[in-house]
Amino acid sequence: MDKANFEIVGNVGKVEMLFAHLKRILKMGRLRLRGPNGARDEFLLAATAQNLRKLAKLRPNPHKRSAFAA
Repeated sequence: MDKANFEIVGNVGKVEMLFAHLKRILKMGRLRLRGPNGARDEFLLAATAQNLRKLAKLRPNPHKRSAFAA
């Protein structure tokens, strides 16, 4: 396998983990809205929630004290 194939396999793993998280943590095992538009809207809402969780993890918590603070 060359470098490009390893990158593809790595990206597939990341995508699979995101879908697993949607299904298990956000309980998105089954779409509840009917029709293609409903499914699209529900999936976009779930993806937005997932991105907001990632963004919140990147933001420093001002209420947590640093181990190096006096």
